[in-house]
Amino acid sequence: MKPKKPPIADNQLDLFRSQLTSIINSGHSLVKLSKVVNWEQLEKLFGKTFCSDNGRPGISTRLMVALHYLKYTYDLSDEDVINGWVENPYWQYFSGMKWFEHEVPIHPTSMTKWRKRIGEAGAEVLLKETIESGLKLKAIKMTQLKRINVDTTVQEKDIRFPTDSRLYDRARDRLVKAAKQRQIILRQNYNQKSKQLLLRQSRYSHAKQMKRAKKCTRSLRTYLGRVIRDIQRKYPFPDKALKEQLDISSQIFNQQRKDKNKIYSVHESHVECISKGKAHKRYEFGCKVSVAVTSRGGWFVGAKALHGNPYDGHTLSEAINQVSRITSFANLKLTH
Repeated sequence: MKPKKPPIADNQLDLFRSQLTSIINSGHSLVKLSKVVNWEQLEKLFGKTFCSDNGRPGISTRLMVALHYLKYTYDLSDEDVINGWVENPYWQYFSGMKWFEHEVPIHPTSMTKWRKRIGEAGAEVLLKETIESGLKLKAIKMTQLKRINVDTTVQEKDIRFPTDSRLYDRARDRLVKAAKQRQIILRQNYNQKSKQLLLRQSRYSHAKQMKRAKKCTRSLRTYLGRVIRDIQRKYPFPDKALKEQLDISSQIFNQQRKDKNKIYSVHESHVECISKGKAHKRYEFGCKVSVAVTSRGGWFVGAKALHGNPYDGHTLSEAINQVSRITSFANLKLTH
């Protein structure tokens, strides 16, 4: 259901709460920004993603938009931006609050759900409103938007460097825990043996004793295969979550060194291995992204995730189309 409209503000004082306008500086940058952002337009656009007559009322659109602006401005996690919001009166004023609040407004997971709700189109709307607000505040000049630089880079995932031994051990460990949750009695879980083998493999590799290291890796792979087959025998009709875990583990068990579309992380199976020719980092694990910034000023006017590691030259047209949508109000003509 759509968020409820806030009550009409009045000037009546409250003995037990502090009014934000009495404790903040009206010349602060966030106070100025809050007056130029078109909040009504954002509420109208994002209101289309809510059901009109079903479910409980959603969280205030202005609050969610403000939290996301603060999150990416200060490079914070969802939890950190919520905790900082309680302590900062300027953040609360920017979010549309009248009184200083002493409790968190939402649970951090609500931000993740809201991002999924608005999708890529909603993110472009937020970026477009950011640029328009910058033009209103004269922080961005119209001439700066006439020349755009487009480049690709890698948005790395927070995963360990993938080695065969680690992948075998992690996949086996996930399967053992999933079997325990479903009360599947395994013939053997190999928890202690795998732990010892993983340590030995790491030490052998560090000492350049590669034959011994490979022997440990083969044993870890054998343990993974035994656990996979044991679960398949005793639980022939797995649920969706277990089936997905079995498919990932089976692919890790069967994949070879030169295979394509390999799995590099058990919990982030969509991670890709990308080589950008960097001398200090030969391979990066994550997702390729296209970034568009102004040549003067360095203002972001476009960002797009590119799954499948496409060739850089093939991504230019998509980036230009996105920049054209975001800067359509400026009537700019962008070409290759």
